[in-house]
Amino acid sequence: MPAPSASPWITPAVARLRTANPYVVDIALAALVLFAASLQWMFPDEGDDRLTWQGFLLGAGTAVPLVWRRRAPFLAACGVSVFTPAMAVYHAPPPDIMYGGLVVLYTTAAVGRPWQRRFMLVGWLAGVSLTMMHKEDAQPFEYAFQLLSCVSAYGFGVLSRLQRAYTAALEDRARRLERERAADTARAVATERAGIARDMHDVLAHAVSLMVVQAEAGPVVVRSDPERAEGVFDAIAGAGRDAMVQLRRILGVLKEEPPHGGSDRLPQPGVAALAGLVRQVGDTTGLRVELRRTGEPRPLHRDTEVAAYRVVQEALTNTVKHAYASCARVELDWTETELTLTVTDDGRGPADTAPGGGEDGSTGGHGLIGIRERAAACGGTARTEPGHDGGFRVVVRLPVAGDRQVAPG
Repeated sequence: MPAPSASPWITPAVARLRTANPYVVDIALAALVLFAASLQWMFPDEGDDRLTWQGFLLGAGTAVPLVWRRRAPFLAACGVSVFTPAMAVYHAPPPDIMYGGLVVLYTTAAVGRPWQRRFMLVGWLAGVSLTMMHKEDAQPFEYAFQLLSCVSAYGFGVLSRLQRAYTAALEDRARRLERERAADTARAVATERAGIARDMHDVLAHAVSLMVVQAEAGPVVVRSDPERAEGVFDAIAGAGRDAMVQLRRILGVLKEEPPHGGSDRLPQPGVAALAGLVRQVGDTTGLRVELRRTGEPRPLHRDTEVAAYRVVQEALTNTVKHAYASCARVELDWTETELTLTVTDDGRGPADTAPGGGEDGSTGGHGLIGIRERAAACGGTARTEPGHDGGFRVVVRLPVAGDRQVAPG
């Protein structure tokens, strides 16, 4: 049988006290202390001195300062500390229990400064001992009771202060964790947006470049070679369809609820699809593209596979758009630790590129920047340079699955 719980009204009452106006609570507390102190003369013991108006004022002096215990805790404690021994010495009535003193000791220990806490604790212990010496027939247990009462009230105040500090630390930690979580979410969103932007740039730039080249050749061959013109238009339509398929895959990740097998939405082409890419570029643009492989292929992480495909795709797109080349060569060099991708053309080279490896807008712009970002995201490197026999060359090194180290940031 479960143990009986506390009365159902206690918890709501404590909650209401914590949320109530503090000054109203302090006024009620002062009235309660004054009432408790008045019980001694309302129901006097046999032989006690009769109440005088001076004694009542001294008793009120131990309660009224409690109204300001939050606004001026140390001053309120000093006031109670003065009236309590005066009431004991005057002895009309004598303070059997120091109600006001216990409250100010608790308050000082809970909210006072360190020196105020030490001053009040030592002062009250010394004051209680000296006051008991003036009491007639004071028993040893009375010394112990009064001193333990002071220490207990002070101890409860210390516990309250520690609890508030602990709660504040937990709340601060929760706020910091929330800020860190929000920052992590913002970084993840920014990273995802940058990845989607790179994918869309690569897909659209490649497809549009092929379509533009074919569209420019169309009017030339439509009159002289109608059969070839039909092939040109088929190539334009094929490039457009391929771009639509890949855009659907990219934009699928933006939907809130992925379908079964949601990974199919992600861009799928990898190293195995490079042969098809090379063939497509050669068939649709007339550029002679050669694919060479050396070394033993090794497994790559999925995003590294996609990055390898996109890097070659962007490099060939830049060749078609800017290099005015007649041929290009794609080389895949496998080693035990990395895959080196090299795309070389025989075009006009980097003579008109801006310093820094061709990130000028007239020679690839965001495309070359995207190549570097893709390589860095997979833990690899990328560089652009003139070809050995002229032209332009892009060299990208990507780690294989067992040696991958993602770049920080």
